Amino acid sequence: MAMAVVESIENLVSARQLLQTSLEKSRTLASALDKMGPRLEEINQRLPSLEAAARSISIQQCAFSRIRDHVDRAIGPAVAVLKVFDTARELEKSLLSDPCSDLFDYLSVMNLLEEALKFLSDNCELAMKWLEGIFECVEDNAVTNDWCLLNVKKSLRILQELQVYEERARLEGGALSAAFRKLEIEFKRLLLENSVPLALDSLATSTAEQASVFASSSWPVPVIQKLQAIVQRLNSDNQLESCMSVYVDVQSSNAKHSLQALGLDYLEMSITKFDDVQSIEGYIDQWSKHLVLAVKHVYELEHRLCNDVFKKIGSEVAMGCFSKIASQSGILAFLRFGKHVAESKKDPIKLLKLLDMFASLNNLRFDFNRLFGGEGCIKIKNQTRDLIRKIVDGACEIFWELPLQVELQRRSSPPSDGSVPKLISFVTCYCNQLLGDDYRPILTQVLVIHQSWKQEKSQEGLIPNQVHDIMKEIGLNLDAWSKSYEDISLSYLFMMNNHCHFRNLKGTKLGDMMGDPWLTAHEQYRDFYAVLYLKKSWQSLLAPLSQKGLTSLSGEDLVERLTTFNDAFGDCYKKQSNWIICNEILREKVCKHLVQAIIPVYMCYLQNFSLLVEQDANAGKYVKYSVQNLEKMLSSLFQPNLTSLGVTKQGLLLGNVKSTRRGMENMVSSLFQQKLRRYGSIKQAHWIGKIKNFVTNQFHLTVTAI
Repeated sequence: MAMAVVESIENLVSARQLLQTSLEKSRTLASALDKMGPRLEEINQRLPSLEAAARSISIQQCAFSRIRDHVDRAIGPAVAVLKVFDTARELEKSLLSDPCSDLFDYLSVMNLLEEALKFLSDNCELAMKWLEGIFECVEDNAVTNDWCLLNVKKSLRILQELQVYEERARLEGGALSAAFRKLEIEFKRLLLENSVPLALDSLATSTAEQASVFASSSWPVPVIQKLQAIVQRLNSDNQLESCMSVYVDVQSSNAKHSLQALGLDYLEMSITKFDDVQSIEGYIDQWSKHLVLAVKHVYELEHRLCNDVFKKIGSEVAMGCFSKIASQSGILAFLRFGKHVAESKKDPIKLLKLLDMFASLNNLRFDFNRLFGGEGCIKIKNQTRDLIRKIVDGACEIFWELPLQVELQRRSSPPSDGSVPKLISFVTCYCNQLLGDDYRPILTQVLVIHQSWKQEKSQEGLIPNQVHDIMKEIGLNLDAWSKSYEDISLSYLFMMNNHCHFRNLKGTKLGDMMGDPWLTAHEQYRDFYAVLYLKKSWQSLLAPLSQKGLTSLSGEDLVERLTTFNDAFGDCYKKQSNWIICNEILREKVCKHLVQAIIPVYMCYLQNFSLLVEQDANAGKYVKYSVQNLEKMLSSLFQPNLTSLGVTKQGLLLGNVKSTRRGMENMVSSLFQQKLRRYGSIKQAHWIGKIKNFVTNQFHLTVTAI
């Protein structure tokens, strides 16, 4: 029990101590609470500001989260830009080398640089977009200071500069611009090293095989491949015009140098010189030959090279370059020269030259159509067509006026020596050439073309009919000329000469066309006029030497007769020593007849006269001509000079006889063609037979009488 009381007391004491302790703590707590009141009041007063600060921190955390996303997205493109920029700088250093060392490697580096610059430009734009987003975000949320904003702005400026780096590289002085300039220099260098003027002067004497090899020559394949690569590269950067300009300048200069070796100064001669065909006919011949060389070798090669170099770009570019090369190197000068010839005076000589020019152009027709048929060569094509039209029109105009041109010569005087007029030689040779294999097909083609232009039906036999008309006018001219001689003997000699000239046309184109009856008639006329000439000129001369009553004559009479003969012979010889028989065979035949007719009679008379000389020593002085001298004088008659042989070239020019060219001699005109045509074949044969009998009898009577 006591134990219980003790325990209770102890519990109470413990409780009392606990209460005291609690009381003290309460007092302490009360004191603390008293002290906390102001502090709580202070906290209570600061709580709104802390609440506002907490809200601001939450907002900044959200803003930084958004900025972090923008930064993360911008880092990728920015890093790529920096890496590509470093690569571009290295590639630019590689382009400082010369492309001639390794062109294709140089082009590869250029391609890589362009790709790098394009990548740089595209990614700069992407990175700039993200940085602009960061800048806007920072500005809108005001979560950073000015230093951050300045860094963002600086980054944007750097990217903006990198974005235009490609553009600056293409500007003058930029890496790509310098590289393209080097490519142009390399392009020109390759052209200059491989463009060698053609030795056209050697082609004139080369064989067909050599000329073919020469024409097929081109540049080495590696050179073509390099040029093609440069052209493609420049074209991809829209710099093809500069490339074409370089190519045209180099190749036109080379083509011009090739043509200059031919001596083409005549192409630029004064237009006033074209009216004298004779002075320029040599140039016209050269023009035809030189045009063939120019087209088949110079322009053929240039056309092929243009196609080889620019074929990967397109045919229009190639033809555009070729057209400029051809125009600048001289093809237009060829066409202008031909035009001046076609437009000059309508000289009959010019017909043959126009036909030569047409033949040259016609032979080159396929080449012209192939080389200059494109749209780029429209100027050359039009001028060529115009030239052909002028040539055809001019040739036809001259051809149809030929009879009139011959008629205009009728009022001129015949040769004073009785020889064949140069007009006759010219016209016969002229007609022979028109009828020959060289010109007749060309002239026929020209006439057919001209008729087609006029929408006229093509007619057969135009050329033979026109030649017949020319011969008719020649015959009328000879009739008029023969009547103009005051000395009838000279008229006979003139007719004999011309008929002999016509007769010698046997075997020629003109003779074959006119036919054997025409040639035979001229042969008979030749002999007929020969007899008339001998009888009229020499028969009366021998009358003083007649043997009749010679033995009964006194010495004085013999001297008088000899003196009469001497005077008559001297006058006749002096007069006829200036006369000419053009044909050598006819000349020898006539001289032989004179010798046979005169010398025997003269010798016989001198034998009788010698009896007088024996009686009178002074009689010998009356013998003026020895037999040998007389025979020599007779045999030397009718010798032609160089002019009468046709060395002087003659032609027709609007009614005037003018000089012609080298092959124009031995030409004929049918003197009596009109007369022969008046008779039918039976009457003509009968009439010619009568003439033949008359000629034979007259020769016999003349020689016998002499």
